[in-house]
Parts: sequence; C-alpha cells; structure tokens
Amino acid sequence: MTALRPERESGAAYGESFTDSYSDTGEQGTSYGQQPYGESGALGEWYGGEGYVAQGPGAEGYGAEGHPGDGYGGDGYGTDGHGAEGYEAVGHGRERAAASQEPYAEPYIPPPDDETVALRIPGPPAGEAISASAASSATSATGTPTGGRAARRKAAKRRHGRHGGSRTASEAAEAAESGSEGSQAPLSRVEARRQARARKPSAGVLASRAIGEVFITTGVLMLLFVSYQLWWTNVRAHAQADKEASSLQNDWASGKRNPGTFEPGQGFAILHIPKLDVVVPIAEGVSNKKVLDRGMVGHYGEGKLKTAMPDAKTGNFGLAGHRNTHGEPFRYINRLTPGDAVVVETQDKYFVYKMASVLPVTSPSNVSVLDPVPRDSGFTKPGRYITLTTCTPEFTSKYRLIVWGKMVEERPRSKGKPDALVS
Repeated sequence: MTALRPERESGAAYGESFTDSYSDTGEQGTSYGQQPYGESGALGEWYGGEGYVAQGPGAEGYGAEGHPGDGYGGDGYGTDGHGAEGYEAVGHGRERAAASQEPYAEPYIPPPDDETVALRIPGPPAGEAISASAASSATSATGTPTGGRAARRKAAKRRHGRHGGSRTASEAAEAAESGSEGSQAPLSRVEARRQARARKPSAGVLASRAIGEVFITTGVLMLLFVSYQLWWTNVRAHAQADKEASSLQNDWASGKRNPGTFEPGQGFAILHIPKLDVVVPIAEGVSNKKVLDRGMVGHYGEGKLKTAMPDAKTGNFGLAGHRNTHGEPFRYINRLTPGDAVVVETQDKYFVYKMASVLPVTSPSNVSVLDPVPRDSGFTKPGRYITLTTCTPEFTSKYRLIVWGKMVEERPRSKGKPDALVS
C-alpha cells in the first residue's frame, strides 16, 4: 500500500496477540507500536528477565550467569521467562499477573489480515481513487461519460459499434427527453451528418422564404408610398399653396401685379369656399407639375379648353383641382348644395357665385361641361358661370365630378369683403 493506514484499536496489534497468548492473566501486553524491543535491548523486557540485551547475553536474559542461568534455567527461560510466572513474569507479565489474580482465559486470535498475506500491486493514490469513483458514479448515474474526448468516443463506440451506427427509436426518444436536461449522449459522425442534412432547408423552403421576403419588402414599399401620397404630399402642397397665396397678396398690396394675361403656372386669384373652409390660390393652366401638384387650383386657359376669366361679361370660368393628395382642395365639393357661396378674389374685385347644380359622374373626355353655356348644368342662356371639376370616386381618376355656380355679385375691393366672407 502506498497510502498510510490507521492504527488498530488498543490491543489489536501484535503486542496484544502475543500477550494474550502467553500470559496467564489474559491482560494486554506491550505492542510493537508502543515499545518495540524494549528500552535497553533488542527485545527489552518482552522475553523475560531484564531483556535480551539489557545486561548482555549472560545477564538475566538467557541466564543470570550465562546461557544456562536465569535465561533458560533457574531464572531464565523456564522459570522466569516462559515458565512458572508466565511469559511476562520477569517482564511486564509478572507484575500484571500478580496484580490481577484472574483465571486463565482462552486467548483471542484475530483473523488473518488479507493485506498482509501476500504481495499486492499498489492501488492509485487516495485522491485519484476518489476522483475515479466520483467519475464512475457520475457516469453510471447519467449514462454519459464525463471524461475527455477520448473517453466519450470510447463510450459512443461501446454503445453504437465501431462506426457509431444509428440509435433505435426508444434511444432517440430518451436522448431527446434527456437533451433538455443537458445529459444527451454525444452524436456519432453519421448521426450528426444526418441531422445536419435534416436541418438544412430544402429548395422549396428557400423559394418560399425568398417570395415571402419579396412580399414583405413590397408591402413595406407600398405602405411608404401610400403614406407619401396621402400625408406628405398634402403637407408639402399646403406649404407651397400658402406661400403662393401670401406672395400674391403682398404683390397686390404693393401694386406689382395688374389684371391681364398670365403665364402658365402663374397665380392671379384666390378661391374661397366658406362652407368647406377652403382658401387656395388660382394659377393659370391645369398642369399637374406646375399647378395642381403644388396644391393650387388651375384655370382652364389653354387650347381647346380655354375658358373665360371672372371679369368677362359672359362666359364660363372653369377650374380644376385635386380631390385627393397634393393639398386636395376639391375633396369635399360634393357636399356643396344649391345656394352655397363660392368667391373668387382678384387684385381689384370680389366675384361671388352661388352653387346651382352638380353632375356626380361623367367621363373625363366630356369637355362640354366647360362650354359657355354648360351642357347638363341647367343653364339655358349665356351668363357668367363658374365650373369646378375634380376626380371621382375618391382616390381614383376614372370619372369626373362637376359642380356649377352662377355669379350673383361683383364687388370692388375698395368696398370691403362680401358678406359670404364676412359671415
């Protein structure tokens, strides 16, 4: 053994066995662990007399006067050594036997210690034995080797053969159950490759993912486009229209603009619809880029769609505007009813019209609504009319919505605002 072993209990060593064997009192003798071979000689007081070496070979060990003396003779081996007074008569036994006066008892002979019978290969140190036992207990408890990579490989080979092999359904189920607890056995190469192929998405899955990403991207772009059309264009158009109206009024106040012919895109009047709370500049032309998309109302003043100006003695003053997006000034003109005021403000005068009739739906190519005496308007003779045109239904341009009005008052600016704008 490489490690130390604990001492036997008192009397469990060789001293006890020898003393109990040869002492007539049965008391314990002196063990090798306590007084090996005596104080003065090789055997001390153990063999009798005064010890084998205490007084020399001739003293009271083998005999007081020599060999046949007190050792093996009168006071020696027979009398005082192993004789009348017992094995310890002159040594420790004589004093203890005389004191106890107990009858002789059969000595106890312990069973032979297997560790002292024959030579043995020394085991591992105590620390290594403990760690090995702990590792074996952990392995037996969890079923998973806790050693290094080599130990795990050996365990996998023992379970699944030389090349790993595949586990049965029950083993796979057990591994799946124990996987959540962190005790899943290591996979073999074949099993790992099989699971990797199973985890790899197929071509159909990849295609569906790509299509889904395209749809998501398209949806996001459409949402951004709708937000731009319905919200941002209105914000920008309102800002541009307000700026144009302020600039126009400043020019009128300073006398920079005079009534006359205007260039396309140039503002020359302001339209008021009190019921709808609309105040928007009127510019020459119906171009989307130059006029309508900037939040203004356009005057039909070019080509075949040319209409009269408000100060004309007779004629039809035609206007166009967006119903949705880009400021949407005509969004709610379908809510106008007969008698509602529509006022056109110029540099010198106010022209007040009263709404007369409406055409809910017509074709975009129906230009007869802009005639001096508009068709389907209910007017039968020449006069001073106004026509408002926009798209319908909302958020489409498939048809046109038409609203007509008839001038009822022409008021110079020097007389102040008309009643329609004051009230």
